[in-house]
Amino acid sequence: MKRTTLGRVIALPAAAALTFGLAACGSANEQGGQGDGSGLAGTISGAGASSQDAAQQAWQAGFVKENLDATVNYDPIGSGGGREQFINGGSDFGGTDAYLDDEELAAAQERCGQLVEVPAYVSPIAVVFNLDGVDSLNLKPGTIAKIFNQQITNWNDPAIAADNPDAELPDTAITPVNRSDESGTTENFVEYLTSAAEQDWPHEVSGDWPVSGGEAAQGTSGVRQAVSGGNGTIGYIDASQAGELSTVKVGVGDQFVEYSPEAAAKVLEVSERHEGRGEYSFAYDLARDTTADGTYPIVLVSYAIACSQYDDAAKADLVKAYFNYIISAEGQTSAADAAGSAPISDALRQQIQPAVDAISGPKS
Repeated sequence: MKRTTLGRVIALPAAAALTFGLAACGSANEQGGQGDGSGLAGTISGAGASSQDAAQQAWQAGFVKENLDATVNYDPIGSGGGREQFINGGSDFGGTDAYLDDEELAAAQERCGQLVEVPAYVSPIAVVFNLDGVDSLNLKPGTIAKIFNQQITNWNDPAIAADNPDAELPDTAITPVNRSDESGTTENFVEYLTSAAEQDWPHEVSGDWPVSGGEAAQGTSGVRQAVSGGNGTIGYIDASQAGELSTVKVGVGDQFVEYSPEAAAKVLEVSERHEGRGEYSFAYDLARDTTADGTYPIVLVSYAIACSQYDDAAKADLVKAYFNYIISAEGQTSAADAAGSAPISDALRQQIQPAVDAISGPKS
């Protein structure tokens, strides 16, 4: 990746209002690190998944530290808003926790040629809860589905007690907390419930929460605050935001698996690429119903999206360089350190590298 020598203050959009330090970074990634004097300069702006927020801050800090004339903005408005803004030309790149559907894909291709869609951030979705006197729970997929479908309404329900014989479960009402906004985290969580607990979850997969009557909160931070502020609450959030909240061990085959970056990364090993979307789209159909040992199936694969062709050559160079940093070993490590994500493998990096390399300016 190319570097420059002069710095500037990063000014993020008002909606994002982010402040971060320029953390120390290692050497340039192997896809062409040139040190100082590359000439990269200008501003690119992205918007999208709030789950990527901590990772984006780390990527921005590392990239701008070594490209000091570059400014990168990212507004964590949510996956749905990010996809819409990108498709409408309101951002240079986007972040989304669910790959574009066919209609969105067609609109994106109309805007900017082939869509560049690469997995950038892999993270478990933690099922978090706050229940006085209980710090750890085992829950099977069907039990999780019934809780969020409001069919299991008390914490001492026999289905919960059966898998937690050592826990003193109180006769406390369960308050499920869901996202109020359209969310890729919701879509990934609902997709898991649909695949792993089909008989107990009769709802269509969507980024909009399908069950009324629970407590709704805006964004990842809103769900976290709602769960932590109550007793008997349970919700789903990107694991990077779980903090001190108690988390569920999820039933996988004959095991109960605790979330971890390593367990989440194993899902991609048993999943297949969704074909027919263009050579630069690396969208995956995740194996949510896997029974493979040590695999945590409630996972989001969050994508970075860009155009394969931009009207402005300088902007194309910046987006390409930034995406190269995101998928590099250095960038993935910085995201893991900042957000607890699972770094993509070297093998996957080699597969998606041609998509990033395809980003270019206007054809002469």
